Amino acid sequence: MSPFLYRLLLMPLLGVCLTASGAPLDEPLKPLPAVPQQNPLRVELGRQLFNEPRLSVNGSLSCASCHRLESGGADNKAFSIGFNGQPVAVNTPSVFNASLNFRQFWNGRADTLETQVHAVVQSPSEMGSNWEYVVQTLSADAAYRTAFGNAYPDGVTMINVQNALATYERTLISANSRFDQYLLGDTDILTREEKYGYQRFKDYGCIACHQGINIGGNMFQKFGVMGDYFKTRGNPTDTDLGRYLLTKDEEDRYVFKVPSLRNVAVTAPYFHDGSAKTLEDAVEVMFSFQLGRIPSVEDKVLIIKFLKTLTGEWEGKPL
Repeated sequence: MSPFLYRLLLMPLLGVCLTASGAPLDEPLKPLPAVPQQNPLRVELGRQLFNEPRLSVNGSLSCASCHRLESGGADNKAFSIGFNGQPVAVNTPSVFNASLNFRQFWNGRADTLETQVHAVVQSPSEMGSNWEYVVQTLSADAAYRTAFGNAYPDGVTMINVQNALATYERTLISANSRFDQYLLGDTDILTREEKYGYQRFKDYGCIACHQGINIGGNMFQKFGVMGDYFKTRGNPTDTDLGRYLLTKDEEDRYVFKVPSLRNVAVTAPYFHDGSAKTLEDAVEVMFSFQLGRIPSVEDKVLIIKFLKTLTGEWEGKPL
């Protein structure tokens, strides 16, 4: 039997249909797009600003302090440490692929990357600065004056700082995960167990919230659909109220942006409260409080195997 015919017979058993070229067809998950074309001068300026501690009021904290590109775009802490040495209120999400999310922050209070930058710089628990200080500080640096002048007609301004950072962040696409390669037609790159894990991921309903290009990041959902997560966890905080803090709408109580699952195997701990220390812990919580289902041990293992195929690359190296 030819390899193509074998795959053609096998894949329906795994819940996958193939095109004539061997590529999966009409999957609810989509491969990452190519990095968008950006002004290279603005990208490089944004890269410098991403690593610039003078964006914080006391020069102690840069974007890269919490969004460590070598660690999956987060920092492996339950709560990152702000400029004042104190932990922030929510877990730091990965900056990789953040441009593909429909909103920014766990509660979705920012609709663009620029708005997210605007808020973080001024946050009293994160960078603790203000834009007058940032613009003044950068303008006093001859190298920055030149770089901004080359990239923007009006030089160093608040809007241009935000745009440069957002432009750089739009290039942070963690391409070439094994699952992306699978979606693009290399159906042999996943093991049979990983393919079964993907099928279980769909069968149990994980796909209802974690779908699309970013495998999440495109909708809001209540944390605790099938049970009171916060009562079980204990020690509730204001942050746990989610979007309710913004809207004061009871329907938004405990509602958060669904996180992307891309690179999930390398971005522990999990959830807005950083309470799940391992991927196994996170999967257990999702089954209990989001799906209300009790999976077999085998199915959980298979799903975790699938989730590990979502880890991409940065600068040609696996995250």
